Amino acid sequence: MAGTNNFSVSRYAPDRGAWGRLTARDSMVRRLDWPLLFSSIALSFLGSLLVWSATRNRTELNQGDPYYFLFRHVLNTGIGIALMVGTIWLGHRTLRGAVPVLYGLSVVLVLLVLTPLGATINGAHAWIVIGGGFSLQPSEFVKITIILGMAMLLAAKVDAGDQVHPDHRTVAKSLVIAVVPMVIVMLMPDLGSVMVMVVIVLGVLLASGASNRWIFGLIGAGVIGAVAVAALGVLDQYQINRFAAFANPELDPAGAGYNTNQARIAIGSGGLYGAGLFNGHQTTGQFVPEQQTDFIYTVAGEELGFIGGATIIALLGVVLWRACRIARETTELYGTIVAAGIIAWFAFQSFENIGMTLGIMPVAGLPLPFVSYGGSSMFAVWVAIGLLQSIRVQRPLAA
Repeated sequence: MAGTNNFSVSRYAPDRGAWGRLTARDSMVRRLDWPLLFSSIALSFLGSLLVWSATRNRTELNQGDPYYFLFRHVLNTGIGIALMVGTIWLGHRTLRGAVPVLYGLSVVLVLLVLTPLGATINGAHAWIVIGGGFSLQPSEFVKITIILGMAMLLAAKVDAGDQVHPDHRTVAKSLVIAVVPMVIVMLMPDLGSVMVMVVIVLGVLLASGASNRWIFGLIGAGVIGAVAVAALGVLDQYQINRFAAFANPELDPAGAGYNTNQARIAIGSGGLYGAGLFNGHQTTGQFVPEQQTDFIYTVAGEELGFIGGATIIALLGVVLWRACRIARETTELYGTIVAAGIIAWFAFQSFENIGMTLGIMPVAGLPLPFVSYGGSSMFAVWVAIGLLQSIRVQRPLAA
């Protein structure tokens, strides 16, 4: 059976990491997905310019140095790219064996947020302050370990040729892997990250071939859970106000609806070509809160106009397109599930971030992948790119 299964590992070259022995004609460099890499770098480059524009006049934040956030954003990007290279070097199959350790470490880190080591930044108690002006948001790394942990369980018997699809017991075990950190993150409460994790779980299960009963059951459980969370008062008042302002933008325009209203004004004033980099009145006037992080897209809309905003969306589209192609081309279920989880993560988080600046989604405090300022988010998305590149590099060798 193992010899005929589509996901048989025997169809691959021996696993020596992504830098295994390849022929000169079929070298690792040629195997990299260059459109994926270039579009990711382009997004980070645009993000550097937008972060610089949003913070160069914010003396209360940049300690009097207009280049403060620019330097740190570029540094975060550089570290993220280094993590991508390290992930490719190790290979996603090698990391498969380390998943239990990585998962356990990520759970410990999110638990630490609930201790006195945790810190509240921008209204969210989701951080661990390391010192020297650096902080860590563990929930960003939980997104990766949920994908890897669920993929490891769901694909084990299928890749070994023992099953065609994961059975109900395996699916249930994989859901436990996701639920444990999600409950901890919900207790912070970090609703935005939980929303992303729910979408990741659905994407992973769809890619795994799990029974549709699980999919519909989880959607129903999610609706019930959302009602229960609201009824039990788990959410902070500011989060409840955000949803109320989304439902009725005129409810509190100077309070809960202020961010969204100012964001829409900024984007709307950009027109087709924008006011020019560093020339946005809303940006220089500091009318939009958290503009270097959650509302970074408003800088693009105001200063680079429709063209600049559309360019960011197009580049994100290229990232998703290449990720979909990688998921489709791999013949191991583990790689397909990992790629699908990353696709679900990037797609939903991008839609939510851009959507909340346009007023079509509630404000949830999620960064725009590759573009928003923030080390933890930047590191996590580049590790994800490394996983995608590893899956492509280690695809079946030509006969």
